[in-house]
Amino acid sequence: MGSDFAVIICTYNGADRLPEVLDRLRSQTGTESLRWEVLVVDNNSRDRTAEVVQQYQKTWQHPFPLRYCLELQQGAGFARKRGIRETRSELVGFLDDDNLPELDWVAKAFAFAQANPQAGAYGSQIHGQFENEPAPELRPLLPFLAIVERGSKPLRYDSLKRVLPPSAGLVVRRQAWMGSVPDRCLLEGRTHQSMLTGEDTEVLARIQRNGWEIWYNPSMELHHKIPSWRLERDYLIPFFKGIGLSRYVTRMLGVQPWLRPLAIVGYMANDLRKIVCHYLRYGPGLQSNLVAECEMTLFVSSLISPWFILGRQWQDMMQQWQETTRKLPES
Repeated sequence: MGSDFAVIICTYNGADRLPEVLDRLRSQTGTESLRWEVLVVDNNSRDRTAEVVQQYQKTWQHPFPLRYCLELQQGAGFARKRGIRETRSELVGFLDDDNLPELDWVAKAFAFAQANPQAGAYGSQIHGQFENEPAPELRPLLPFLAIVERGSKPLRYDSLKRVLPPSAGLVVRRQAWMGSVPDRCLLEGRTHQSMLTGEDTEVLARIQRNGWEIWYNPSMELHHKIPSWRLERDYLIPFFKGIGLSRYVTRMLGVQPWLRPLAIVGYMANDLRKIVCHYLRYGPGLQSNLVAECEMTLFVSSLISPWFILGRQWQDMMQQWQETTRKLPES
């Protein structure tokens, strides 16, 4: 029998981060009448993540269960899909292992779904909890780090503006997910080999395209812990490159196939305009300004995104063909 609400925590090497998240969840208020559960999806961790969850399970004296499963396919997209398969809840809330929800987060999430039946998914108000306070000049980069502070009133994301909430603190209606998201998406999340991201945007764009509303619910508050290394160049440049390279997928989801060649030309022209204007503005000093360098990385990666994604698809097709031919019996 399914529950009313499931909290899915997707984690990779989260042994040191998980305890604080689990402590917040077992202290939730206003959930006495809810049937809900917590599921930790271990995305192939190499640390003590499984042991940490087992220790919590031994002392977990709460009416809502704490469960664990291991997903060996690397990538946040695979972990979230595994969580969806493992639970039968009508509403699924996703937390990362560095997300600290307020103590009424579950209750507020459930209440919003009851009040907004057309909401296929809705995101939280996310505050940054920084290890070291970022320099003022880095403020333009913070929205890319899953910090979402759009005011105190709920708002519906406009499909024409192509702005969607991040997966951190996201709640999805099972019916919307099952009717919109394929078993295999084009984007599945960052791995050791690739910073290609955008898997959450692809999922939400598919749900929105199917007629569901996507909302921002500020009453669901959480704090996103951000270590200092995530504001350093060695992390940020590959991170923005991954965002840009994924743009072709998220841009084309709402475009009819016959219009895509024209859309590609239009997007490329706009990306080229941004690149030229950006260079004219910053010139040789570009690499001495981290924000400007991140923005230029995003523009250039967005420009080449169609060829990068189409090249990956071609490689995948060739690999599948080779695997199929190897399995064919010799005549």
